Amino acid sequence: MTPRVVAPPASLGLGVSVYPSATAMVWQGVGHRHEAVAVPGVRLAPGDALVEVELATVCGSDIHTALGHRSAPAPLVLGHEQVGRVVALGRGGAKTTDGRRVALGERVVWSVAVPCGRCARCRRGLPQRCVSLQKYGHERMRRGWELSGGFATHTHLLDGTSIVAVPEDLPAAVLAPASCSTATVAAALEAAAAIVPLDGALVLIAGAGMLGLTASAMATEAGAKVVVSDPIPERREAARLFGAAAVADPRAAPDSRAGLPAALAKAGGRASAPTIALEFSGNPSAVRSLLPVVDVGGVLVLAGSLGDGPELSLVPEQLVRRLLTVRGVHNYAPRHLEQAVRFLTEAGGKYPFAEQVGAVFPLAEVDAALCATGYPRVAVRPS
Repeated sequence: MTPRVVAPPASLGLGVSVYPSATAMVWQGVGHRHEAVAVPGVRLAPGDALVEVELATVCGSDIHTALGHRSAPAPLVLGHEQVGRVVALGRGGAKTTDGRRVALGERVVWSVAVPCGRCARCRRGLPQRCVSLQKYGHERMRRGWELSGGFATHTHLLDGTSIVAVPEDLPAAVLAPASCSTATVAAALEAAAAIVPLDGALVLIAGAGMLGLTASAMATEAGAKVVVSDPIPERREAARLFGAAAVADPRAAPDSRAGLPAALAKAGGRASAPTIALEFSGNPSAVRSLLPVVDVGGVLVLAGSLGDGPELSLVPEQLVRRLLTVRGVHNYAPRHLEQAVRFLTEAGGKYPFAEQVGAVFPLAEVDAALCATGYPRVAVRPS
């Protein structure tokens, strides 16, 4: 049965009722199964919105949280990659990132982060690292914000959330990851391009998961020649479908046909040293392997190292003499979500993004979705 939203006249933000009740799947901690919690009513503050979730994809951080590999407060509604439709608005309505008022019934994606917009970091252009940042799928479930993650029939969008309208004809499996993986890749490529232009660059990507595949396609569209390194043969083959000019097995001997030098030579010709390296795997050995191969004046962008791991040794002389730049990327700014949607709208159909969602589970089976392996993404469908 499709939930029906009952709101006061003109959705004045005095509270909306959902019938049947909205449902959130709540994570109670490591070793516990999710519990379904009914949320019959939502109080929308000015600028808030209520979105009915069409599809939510499972990000690696959701899995790491459920397994206890990263600390998170419980009870918690996981999920921060999703697409949905606006069904209610708080007083004054919500706005998209381009300043347009959100319409009821509009199909949207939204950012993982809710910044305050006022602190020193926000004023410096770093809203993704706001001092009082709140994140969908990461905050402890609390009264008044029960629908705080994507693994639910509805998500309560707080004022200050970056909202981007999306086309009706793009599959939900293509759009849902925009809120995390696609936008994060956009931020990583922007960080690299600030040092080395993408057009004509030789780009080395470590890791052919969802982020690495997306980066391969986005960098290729920007005019780069891309080499993807991953130890899993199926992932390397997938990278070719996402525009990679060559692939490498990081475990192969350097002088073998499957090794990195051969792949770089195939993609770059005589200019076989990458000027841009992107690390998405989070594997310490991958991080260590990238810095020595980056060309003079190149840049290494780290986006996958989000857990505890060994220290990375850097020789200051090498950074100085080789004019190297090392940049870190975590989360993203509103413009990166806009870039993600623009890319998927204009070029997403050229690459098999929808096929990367290998399995779709009903909302009640979110535990099974978190245990599913072998796919870049799996999804949860609330309806």
